[in-house]
Amino acid sequence: MSEQEKIVTACLIIIGNEILSGRTQDANLGFLGRRLNEEGVRLAEVRVLPDSMEVLVPAVQEVSRRFDYVFTTGGIGPTHDDITVDCIAAAFEVPVIEHPEARRILEEYYGDGLTPARLRMARAPSGASLVPNPVSGAPGLRIENVYIFAGVPRIMQAQFDAIAHELSGGAPLLSESIAVSLPESVVAGGLAEIQLQHGNVEIGSYPFQKGGRFGTTLVVRSVDGQALRAASEDIVALVTALGGDLDSSVA
Repeated sequence: MSEQEKIVTACLIIIGNEILSGRTQDANLGFLGRRLNEEGVRLAEVRVLPDSMEVLVPAVQEVSRRFDYVFTTGGIGPTHDDITVDCIAAAFEVPVIEHPEARRILEEYYGDGLTPARLRMARAPSGASLVPNPVSGAPGLRIENVYIFAGVPRIMQAQFDAIAHELSGGAPLLSESIAVSLPESVVAGGLAEIQLQHGNVEIGSYPFQKGGRFGTTLVVRSVDGQALRAASEDIVALVTALGGDLDSSVA
């Protein structure tokens, strides 16, 4: 497999009891999935986990071994229940320190308003490097292949943009959506045959209802543009043979 064809994977851990309770809606997954793909990194798994040392430590240890990159969002603020830094440090078996450069950044940002609570945001796992935060001062962190981002979408997005150039990815995952006027059950058999014939593409089917009739959006994904086009052409031929139509009005 060439360097361009290599599949580079990532895992996102969304941290926060407020996410699990439904009180806060996550807005980071869509952004990260899209931007990672632009960098040639496949977001392969997402977990939503509580603010719990017992849960987070083994989870981080597991995914940091399984994936090329791990991103966490949430739990690095100034309050007592922001324990992400402690959990990541425990996962890598290093102490938590006050990062001198992070302290300097916070002193410059807050001035006389730097309280003990805000100073908590200078805490870091020993050996971690800083991720710039051009929005609100308090930096994110990186230790080995784990990036620790804020949960606030505007801050998280700025932090990701600041480190995107560091990521070493493979080929971006290309995709094409084909909306058809046939129910999923009608295309299922032929679709399975097409998948067998095109082993280097992923084909997914997603039913929808429009005007009282059922249809299916067929999504073809591959890092190989030629393979994607070939599979898409076979799908269109299948739909035509089954008496269906393409529906360009459905995304």
